[in-house]
Amino acid sequence: MNASSFRITTHVLCLGLCAVLAGTAALAQTPAGSKSPANKEEPDTQVLSDTLSYDDANKTSVFTGNVILTRGLMKLTSDKLDLREDAQGFQYGVATVSKSRFVFIRQERPENYEVVEARGDRGEYDGKLNTVKMIGHATVTRFICGKPFDTVNGEVVTFNNQNNTYSATGGPTSAAQPGRVRSIAQPRAKTDLAVAECRKLYNNKPMPSTIQAPAQDGGSATTGAAG
Repeated sequence: MNASSFRITTHVLCLGLCAVLAGTAALAQTPAGSKSPANKEEPDTQVLSDTLSYDDANKTSVFTGNVILTRGLMKLTSDKLDLREDAQGFQYGVATVSKSRFVFIRQERPENYEVVEARGDRGEYDGKLNTVKMIGHATVTRFICGKPFDTVNGEVVTFNNQNNTYSATGGPTSAAQPGRVRSIAQPRAKTDLAVAECRKLYNNKPMPSTIQAPAQDGGSATTGAAG
């Protein structure tokens, strides 16, 4: 994959995932319906799970069992989601699976007719380093109008949002065989043509989203803002 296309892909993924996990870390600490004036325009965060354990003293939240997290146009699914906050206020998140096949993340950009999907055995967010990692059978794919265009496979795919750099490494649990990094990218002209055709298909309107807005009911854990 060429540097520019993969940088765009992973940057979109990181921005979405960083926002999701940062918002979720505040979820169990914020009364439902409360809003921060500075963040009142931010989308709601919803986490559905079988159980939730929150420890105020240690600033940790653990969601387990068919975890489905949505925040705006980002969706994350896993079997377990561990979140913590350190003494300096930095937030960290780890998504893992036991019964499911992969940790799965989907970020939609309807106005660009683009979707970025990532999957792996484990997903990690480090708020202090401002990095996102997909670990084990890691795959990141960018779709244009529903068709795959750019893909990178490896054992670990890391994006550093602080300095806008990325890396992918191979290994025994790489999604590419035999244990290497594999990247595929379409020419820019082909991508631009696909976007133009999709824009025409939708009459210059954004592509419909497949991610449902959080349901405001008593059975959902929601917050109006991050923090």
